[in-house]
Amino acid sequence: MEQLPYEERLIRLGLYSLEKRWLRGDTIEIYKTMTGVEKVDMRSSKQHLLNTRTRVDFQAAFLQQLAKCVPDIYAVEMDPLLEKQEEMAQITIFDPLEWYLFGEDPDVCLEKLRQCGASQLCGKVFKGGETTYSCRDCAIDPTCVLCMDCFQNSIHKNHRYKMHTSTGGGFCDCGDTEAWKTGPLCTNHEPGAASTTKTNSECQLNEELMAQAKKMFPSVLKYIVDMTIWEEEKELPPIREKTDHYYCVLFNDEHHSYDHVIYSLQRALGCELGEAQLHTTAIDKEGRRAVKEGPYVLCQEAKEEIKRHSENVSQRPLHVEVLHADVMAHQKFALRLGSWLNKLMSYSSNFRQIFCQICLKEEADYEKPCLISMLMLWDAKLHKGARKILHELIFSSFFMEMEYKKLFAIEFVKYYKPLQKEYISDDHDRSISVTALSVQMFTVPTLARHLIEEQSVITIITETLLEVLPEYLDKNDKFNFQGYSQDKLGRVYAVICDLKYILITKPTVWTDRLRVRFLEGFRSFLRILTCMQGMEEIQRQIGQHIEVDPDWEAAIAIQMQLKNILLMFQEWCACDKDLLLEAYKECHTAVMRCSTSSHSREKTVLQLCGHTLESKRYRVSVDPVSIHLPLSRTLAGLHVRLSKTGAISRLQEFVPSEQFQVELLVEYPLRCLVLVAQVAAEMWRRNGLSLISQVFYYQDVKCREEMYDKDIIMLQIGASLMDPNLFLLLILQRYELVNAFKKIMPTKDQDLTKQYNILIEEMLQVLIYVVGERYVPGVSSVTKEEITMREIIHLLCIEPMAHSAIVKSLPENENNETGLEKVINKVAIFKKPGVSGHGVYELKDECMKEFNMFFYHYTKTQHSKAEHTQKKRRKQENRDEALPPPPPPEFSAGFSNVVKVLNCDIMMYILRTILQRAVQLETHLWTEAMIQMVLHLLSLGLLEEKQQLEKAPEEEVTFDFYHKASRMGSSALNALNILMLLEKLKSVPQLEAQKDMVNWILQMFDTVKRLREKSSLATAATTSGSETTKGDESTQDKEKAERKRKAEAARLHRQKIMAQMSALQRNFIETHKLMYEYTQETQGREDSVMEEESIPLAIDSSKIALGPKQGPSITEKEVLTCILCQEEQEVRLESAAMVLSACVQKSTALTQHRGKTLELSGDTLDPLFMDPDLSCGTHTGSCGHVMHAACWQKYFEAIQLNSRQRLHVEQVFDLENGEYLCPLCKSLCNTVIPIIPLQTQKMNSEDAEAVAQILSLTRWLEIVMARISGYSAKNTKGEKQNAQSLISKGMGDFTSEFHSILSFGVQPSAKYSNSIKEMLVFFATTVYRVGLKVAPNEADPRIPMMTWSTCAFTVQCIENLLEDESKPLFGSLQNRQHSGLKALVQFAAAQRTTLPQSLIQKHLVRLLAVLLPNLKMEDTPSILDVDMFHILVGAVLSFPSLYWEDTVDLQPSSISSAYNHLYLFHLVTMAHITQILLTSATESPTAQSQDNSEEAHTAESFCREVCHRDVPGWHLWDCVKKGITPYLRCAALFFHYMLRVSPPEDLLLVSEEGEFKALCSYLSLPTNLFLLFKEYWGTVSPLLQRWCTDPAVLSFLKGKNISVRYPRKRNNLIELPEDYSCLLNQASQFRCPRSFDDERKHPMLCLFCGTILCSQNTCCQELVNGEELGACTSHALHCGAGVCMFLKIRECKVVLIEGKTRGCLYPAPYLDEYGETDPGLKRGNPLHLCHERYRKLHLLWQQHCIIEEIARSQETNQIFFGFNWQLL
Repeated sequence: MEQLPYEERLIRLGLYSLEKRWLRGDTIEIYKTMTGVEKVDMRSSKQHLLNTRTRVDFQAAFLQQLAKCVPDIYAVEMDPLLEKQEEMAQITIFDPLEWYLFGEDPDVCLEKLRQCGASQLCGKVFKGGETTYSCRDCAIDPTCVLCMDCFQNSIHKNHRYKMHTSTGGGFCDCGDTEAWKTGPLCTNHEPGAASTTKTNSECQLNEELMAQAKKMFPSVLKYIVDMTIWEEEKELPPIREKTDHYYCVLFNDEHHSYDHVIYSLQRALGCELGEAQLHTTAIDKEGRRAVKEGPYVLCQEAKEEIKRHSENVSQRPLHVEVLHADVMAHQKFALRLGSWLNKLMSYSSNFRQIFCQICLKEEADYEKPCLISMLMLWDAKLHKGARKILHELIFSSFFMEMEYKKLFAIEFVKYYKPLQKEYISDDHDRSISVTALSVQMFTVPTLARHLIEEQSVITIITETLLEVLPEYLDKNDKFNFQGYSQDKLGRVYAVICDLKYILITKPTVWTDRLRVRFLEGFRSFLRILTCMQGMEEIQRQIGQHIEVDPDWEAAIAIQMQLKNILLMFQEWCACDKDLLLEAYKECHTAVMRCSTSSHSREKTVLQLCGHTLESKRYRVSVDPVSIHLPLSRTLAGLHVRLSKTGAISRLQEFVPSEQFQVELLVEYPLRCLVLVAQVAAEMWRRNGLSLISQVFYYQDVKCREEMYDKDIIMLQIGASLMDPNLFLLLILQRYELVNAFKKIMPTKDQDLTKQYNILIEEMLQVLIYVVGERYVPGVSSVTKEEITMREIIHLLCIEPMAHSAIVKSLPENENNETGLEKVINKVAIFKKPGVSGHGVYELKDECMKEFNMFFYHYTKTQHSKAEHTQKKRRKQENRDEALPPPPPPEFSAGFSNVVKVLNCDIMMYILRTILQRAVQLETHLWTEAMIQMVLHLLSLGLLEEKQQLEKAPEEEVTFDFYHKASRMGSSALNALNILMLLEKLKSVPQLEAQKDMVNWILQMFDTVKRLREKSSLATAATTSGSETTKGDESTQDKEKAERKRKAEAARLHRQKIMAQMSALQRNFIETHKLMYEYTQETQGREDSVMEEESIPLAIDSSKIALGPKQGPSITEKEVLTCILCQEEQEVRLESAAMVLSACVQKSTALTQHRGKTLELSGDTLDPLFMDPDLSCGTHTGSCGHVMHAACWQKYFEAIQLNSRQRLHVEQVFDLENGEYLCPLCKSLCNTVIPIIPLQTQKMNSEDAEAVAQILSLTRWLEIVMARISGYSAKNTKGEKQNAQSLISKGMGDFTSEFHSILSFGVQPSAKYSNSIKEMLVFFATTVYRVGLKVAPNEADPRIPMMTWSTCAFTVQCIENLLEDESKPLFGSLQNRQHSGLKALVQFAAAQRTTLPQSLIQKHLVRLLAVLLPNLKMEDTPSILDVDMFHILVGAVLSFPSLYWEDTVDLQPSSISSAYNHLYLFHLVTMAHITQILLTSATESPTAQSQDNSEEAHTAESFCREVCHRDVPGWHLWDCVKKGITPYLRCAALFFHYMLRVSPPEDLLLVSEEGEFKALCSYLSLPTNLFLLFKEYWGTVSPLLQRWCTDPAVLSFLKGKNISVRYPRKRNNLIELPEDYSCLLNQASQFRCPRSFDDERKHPMLCLFCGTILCSQNTCCQELVNGEELGACTSHALHCGAGVCMFLKIRECKVVLIEGKTRGCLYPAPYLDEYGETDPGLKRGNPLHLCHERYRKLHLLWQQHCIIEEIARSQETNQIFFGFNWQLL
């Protein structure tokens, strides 16, 4: 066999190769290590590595180790054990690598490096959802941001900062000196800080370590790159034989939704929904997922199936590949290796530099890019998880070293075009594309300068734009975006953004090379603008309406994207005069090329007033026109900068006058303005909405700076360079108004007349703007601050505005700043907001004079509103209503000729013609608006002449507006000049409103005339001034007298009108009572409530609710009006039922212990006893609106019918659960409460006193026990032994006294009408159904329990609310609360009559068993385990059942009831005092007091006798008094609404001491409550003994369990930090408890309990009763019984939810300094807690109005119907 080859010998002998045996041995060892069979001593293997460090070929050994280990470690891809995989990778690969690198224990070495310090650059890479901060004072541009930690430790925390939520992929700029004007370093990264770098000598790696790194890093990097960009034809690392083990891998894309992928997987693989969801979530997070494992054929079949099914639900199939298991393993490990490198580089700058050097090293094959370029070029093909790791590697290496950042930027620019093209073709978000890294390089000023100078980056970016948009070019090489792809165009915006980044910082020093490169880029950019100039031309549609609106959004969107870039190019050009002139020349050439390229047309000649214009024949209404003219507008921007810098004087050198051709430059912007005018005149209405939308954006703040404003500037350029008469003739011709001014047009065609009128108005408006709008730097000498001030003044002249509204109305610069904060306080005063709304700015009075009615940024609506507001203000100040323009600033030298337009012949002709038509009234070709504009133009002319005359001698002033206006229009006998026409204008009745303005102009004419006539400057100035003043004064006196007369006449007229209106109103109210009944009824009720509760009665003793001294009930005849039928009805027992609309809901508003909600519902729950912590109650609230029961039933049936007929309409309310909206106030309701009249009972005081002598507590107890025993005997058919078992032997045999209870007075039970009984049953069933979450069952024995429970709980809620709001117990309830509580208590008392009395008796016995331990009942809780007020209410309401007889239906008389109530109350009160002593007075007092009051002594002796303990009496009394007050307040409310006895006056006030005494008096209690025990000691002593020896009580006293302390702590919403950034910090530290990745979630803060939840994520969904619920919805069930309030931390929004299907957004309680909320953190201003608004949220909860708020919000904002609240 020696001659045989090695492989043949192995086959013959049946042996594996040595290599395979090694692999097998290694695999076995790995298995043993993973399973813990063997403990591996890594030290020996690491030492072995150390011994062989210098002689091993690292690359070969490294690849061999990976080939052996990686496939086994990552063998399981479908359901991997991640922790095990990580452990094995660390043991078998990373530990040896680290030992090889460091030559010693890696942990020790890394710790040394860590202590040595980190870089001064923070380098934190932001995850999606993280909060970032930008300083508005110090940041170079808005892209400079800080992470949370750096911001909190920086000086910027006290500056004007902005908060934003990162989309992911950003980079903290802390430490970057080029990013900040001041404070580039936080305290954590400052030199000398614990975490920052020490001296270089201390931190330099030793040479041996660096040599090892240089040896190791290339192999590691090569492996990462090879595996990351692996293709099928490439080989894996050597060694292993290929097995038939494959995975079907599904990749993420943005075309298929979650549901599409889940559906495709279920259909293709036959998997369960849960498994498909798991796959889909992983794919979305990581970018890919193995969904099928097996042989190649099986995986290939799965791939085809997935593709086939995915094509059924989308236009394109899912991206699926079949990959070998080893490929998957190596690719997964390559990414893990990248993370390891990332961590390693964070320790040392040397590691980073070595890494960068290797990445940038050129390959031997020069055509092949370096490693980092290969990764960048492959980026678009990588899945999401791989991209994230590789981008983090770039961040942690290149971007942390400035030198290598520059080299990386050069590589990036080198491959910029292919990278952007790949991104545009890709479908992944920009945040995970390598192209998103451009912002990190292009915004660094020095780097940007270098890239412009050396790499021509501007040219590259603009050429890229041209190369990615050729498909949108038409035959004329103009863009046309019809049928564009929104997604693709959105990706093109990223390239435009890069242009913005590179230009964001202007250079301070220009080099020749920079100037040349910039001009190259500018020329390239002009090519883009050339393609946009005149794009998407439109032609007026005549006859038939356009069938389909063309796409217009793309062109406008690109215009918006380019707005700031155009401005930045202009600003860059303006930095250098020579550059500006060169750029102007290039732009002018481009404009002329576009203008002359159009087909030459025949000339047309226009003559008017002796002036002739020859121009091309063109009509906007007939020929094509475009709104997109970026070239012309750029030229206008450059022209004003020429004027501003003074370089305009050299313009002739670059653009000779014969080449300038100003008429051509003006032509296209003029056409655009004419188009806008014709659209306003409705000449283009057949062209659809697309044109209207374009015109809107043309003038909107988002676009107007580079569209509308520049067109006005271009017209001003034309006016300054053209003959003014020819300029106006051109305007008349383009507006197609020549004929309108040449002759009188026929008036038969009203539409044509209207059209002409609007066109004339629009033309006059443009002329006003041309001569009057001078607030542009370069057009006049104004600053940016002055421009901003003027904008703000005119906005606030409309109305006071919020800060955010002003910001939205101002244009933003490239840094997203408006300049508002710098000037706002100069012109406005801030008014703070109240509990709702927002703060507003009001204009200062001294700024009102700056108001210009024809401000060119006003819309028509704003113009009208501003005019009305200002005239109204002047009228209130008793001034005339004239609104003349403020004196405009002087034109700069380059624009000085514009004013000549005002006094040229054509202008005078236009003004005179319009005024003449108004005076003669012979034509319809004039309007009041037109006259207003003419008057405004006259005012501008006069102001201009006045200003010039005041500045220079009369002979030097060539502007002669006064003389031109005084000249006759013709030689005709009846000819009039403008002054004469103005005088006549005052008598035109239609122009009465303009009379004040006409007077002002006539005065101005007089003033200018005097200035013209002055002989010398000094004397004439004085004379003219005094004469003018006298003239003005006399005129003003006359005007004041006239105005006074008019004001008096107007006042009398108003009085007459108001009297007529009052009469009509009274008549209307009588006729339409439906609308006003509620208001009247409410007022009436409130009056009656105040009357019954506030008016003191003469006899104080009458204000006692219980016992023999019980006061009289308030007797009132209740006559109510039904809100549906408007009929009145008195509430009587025998009448048809009247009801209150109401809402029953479960509530946890009073508990401190949440989480019991789900336990407190269902078929097995016994609701008789309420837990002492009030864990979950049933609250009943009402809006207070009354209806007939029959009317309500009809109304509800009508709603049901309507709902069935409109199945497709989603309702706010759930009809199946009885929900509806109140017909009047639209509150959400789910039931109605029947209104039961009070049964007035008169009590004879003498009889009551007589009974008092006989009926003591002991005797009363004996009678009650006898009655109970007797009923028990009857129920058990006379079996005495069973009956006696109910009563313990200690109490004796009371069956002989069975009828004794009747001897103290009985009366027949109340007889209710059938209608009332029906409503009693209906409401009780609703309470039972909602409270227990069960199906309705009228026969269920728990119905009365739930009735008493909701009554008690609602009383407790109202008492809690009154205490919380510091309101008195009586007299301060809202009408709805008063009506609802009154109806609820009376219902609870009456409901007993609808049920078998034996059932009520059983419940009563169980309740009494808590108080009377002698009653032996099963499952009776101890006194510590029940809420005593619920016991009191249940016992009082069920006690009349003891009076029931077989033959007659009886109830106790008033005297019997008085004693029953008294003794029941006293008994429960003593039990509650015992509760308090046991639970709340056990701790030692913390303070000392010298209280020697009687109460303290009594308390001390009582405790010594009962508890055998020495506790200070003052402490006991203090605990008892505080603990029992809420109970007494609830009892007072309950008995007041049950018996209607007036309360004492002290309960109408807020006084703690007075309140306690009044409560005791009202409830027949001694103020020293311990005297109650003394009075009843013989009876209570055995009860006390049994209460305290209960096993549960003893267990508590021994400390084995806990109980509620009294008084219960009142609930509040959780405490929130003052600064919102603290909350954001808290959210940034939040990690989902069920997710192990570091992906950012949507943290939601529960405002009830403070829990932070992971919202809207599948990881935290819970299965509740078979339904998938989101974390918040599930939490709400436990925390708030389905109702809850959350704060979306990262979006600063409050979310209210109810149940699984309803919710709404609510303003957060955090406001910025301007009193505004910031939902979504869009504005990003610092936010601080507004306690008033948070208090409002708290009251919304405590008043149980959350459901009502949700319903109201959903009714008005139906957008949220589409949101799946169940998965919140």
